[in-house]
Amino acid sequence: MTLAEIVTSDTLHVKRYSREAFVQGATAAATGALAGAVIVLASRAIYDVPTAAIARASLAVLWRFKIPTPVLVAAAGAIGLVVRPLM
Repeated sequence: MTLAEIVTSDTLHVKRYSREAFVQGATAAATGALAGAVIVLASRAIYDVPTAAIARASLAVLWRFKIPTPVLVAAAGAIGLVVRPLM
């Protein structure tokens, strides 16, 4: 192995490591931003017992089953339409 091959190999390793570190940092920042958005949205959307129950049931369903999000949103909306007049 020549000196040029060793230097090139080490340079590529450093570049790859730097890129991986950047991607990990960006992923962590995006995850934190999403978590913050969830907290803000939840604090505005969950304001009484029925909405808390719908949110909790939705989380349990998503945790247990693979249901498409539009189906879950439609079902939660239908439940909200039924429950709201009863309050």
